Amino acid sequence: MRKGIAVSPGVAVGVAYCVHEIFVNPDTKRLEDGEVTAELARYETARDQAGEDLRSMRKKVEAQVGQEEAAIFRVHETILRDSAFTKKVRGWIVNDRLTAPASLHELSREYTKLFERTKDEYLRERLNDVRDVILRISTHLTEVLKPGFTSLEGPVVVVVDELLPSQVVALGQLDVKGIVTQRGSQTSHAAIIARSRGIPAISGVRGILRQVKTGDTLILDGRAGHVIINGDPEQVSAYRKLEREFFHLKDQLAENRDQPAMTADGVQLQLLANVNNLADAKSAEAMGAQGVGLYRTEYLYLAHPDVPDEEEQLEDYYQIIDASPEHQVTIRTLDIGGDKTIPYLGHTHQEANPFLGWRSIRLSFEHPEFFITQIRAILRSSARSAGVAGQVRLMCPMITTLEEMRRVRSMVRRAQRLLDAEGKEYGNVPIGMMLEVPAAAVSIDSMLEVVDFVSIGSNDLIQYLMAADRDNPKVSHLCQPLSPPVLKVLANVIQTCNEAKKPVTLCGEMAGMPSAFVLLLGMGLRSFSMSPAFIPSIKDLASHLTLNQAQLVLKQAMSLRTHGHIRRYVRKRIAEIAPNLVLLDTT
Repeated sequence: MRKGIAVSPGVAVGVAYCVHEIFVNPDTKRLEDGEVTAELARYETARDQAGEDLRSMRKKVEAQVGQEEAAIFRVHETILRDSAFTKKVRGWIVNDRLTAPASLHELSREYTKLFERTKDEYLRERLNDVRDVILRISTHLTEVLKPGFTSLEGPVVVVVDELLPSQVVALGQLDVKGIVTQRGSQTSHAAIIARSRGIPAISGVRGILRQVKTGDTLILDGRAGHVIINGDPEQVSAYRKLEREFFHLKDQLAENRDQPAMTADGVQLQLLANVNNLADAKSAEAMGAQGVGLYRTEYLYLAHPDVPDEEEQLEDYYQIIDASPEHQVTIRTLDIGGDKTIPYLGHTHQEANPFLGWRSIRLSFEHPEFFITQIRAILRSSARSAGVAGQVRLMCPMITTLEEMRRVRSMVRRAQRLLDAEGKEYGNVPIGMMLEVPAAAVSIDSMLEVVDFVSIGSNDLIQYLMAADRDNPKVSHLCQPLSPPVLKVLANVIQTCNEAKKPVTLCGEMAGMPSAFVLLLGMGLRSFSMSPAFIPSIKDLASHLTLNQAQLVLKQAMSLRTHGHIRRYVRKRIAEIAPNLVLLDTT
């Protein structure tokens, strides 16, 4: 049995699907003599198509962002045209009779060994450029990294080092039953994707890819963070029973989708959904959400072949708005940086600590025309819901100072003037901030002067407050949502917003955790945005809970001094109030 971090609750028994670096299933087939010429032609075609992709992206980024940002694609074109690069691939096809995908796999391994020997950080970074080019050629070869490509039939448990946002697209059409990662935490992207799909997930299982091969049977216990590899028949039978019970519980809870969201004593709540794409928005409707409290627009950029222009963004926002419950959507502007990167923004700007550096709104300010394009698209999307105030809201991430919010408002006014001059319709869009920087939390009273609403991004707020990278296994244990300092900061922010009568929502993963929900409710929070899959369970918990109970639990919890004591106490109370929901708590 292997132990990791429980990041998405539930139990799954399934077949392992191991994703090693950029190649999912390297082809082991050897070519016949008569197949070599055709395979060379297939590689040349894929290389030419990759070249066309790069040229197209370079021109589009030059036009919409700038020449400096487009320079990375010139580098990739140079790599693609490199004679040594092509000579090696052709050699493996002709001399070793490897297929084109297998030859690219060999090339990737060779360059990895070569670059990893050097201590020069610049040269090590160039390995990523080579990998990007290999990946781009590979996507034009039918066997490699096509969405849904796997030789396995039926649902799978994905085993991967770290599930990056850009990889989510390639896994989008797979029937994924569970996710196990070697790295990551409760707020990593693997965790967020798993929770949005309502599937079990475990992160931080070091070395799991060395112990598991594709086709093995895996048992995941997303409650305790346990992974069992090729368990005996008794274990498989016992966990399949638990798996059925988990699905039965989810089905039972999903029946409350049309029930009002309120506490047992009638306090009205707003349960919203965090979404990444159209499928998530539809899921939010199916799970009984009352709207979308966070639309992460970065996934549109990550999934796009180059850079989405204003009309493409507008169409995407229309689709999300039309599919969302009550057509209510809070659209967050681009939150790129840290663990989410796109090649034409910030690629050449290497930082020792990207999470505390040039990212999110700071990056958007650096590219004002690029930012204005997104603001214009959001403003125009709100015209579809004209006459219903506040159905579309604009939110900016990682706001730190009052000056930044004033600058945002100035840019919104500029975008409005441009749209007026062009005669294009737009609606009245409330402008808010995502509160995730401790400095903004400390000065929340003054920040409220320049925002229409506040959304608390607890995922980043916790790691910044605790000075601990949530994805670093050495310190991620410090990033606990129920730790006393986190609860004190949240209580102050919520109280200040309520006293100022400014709408406040929490849209981090805390919102969907039963233990955290009880405490937040006691603090005075009434709007919660979470992964769609967790809305039924939180609605059920609320229906068994009175406001007075939540306040009493909060009062006792705030008197305790450690995360462990708080966690045990709150879980005990939830077991008394709604015992079936303890299975769904990963705090």
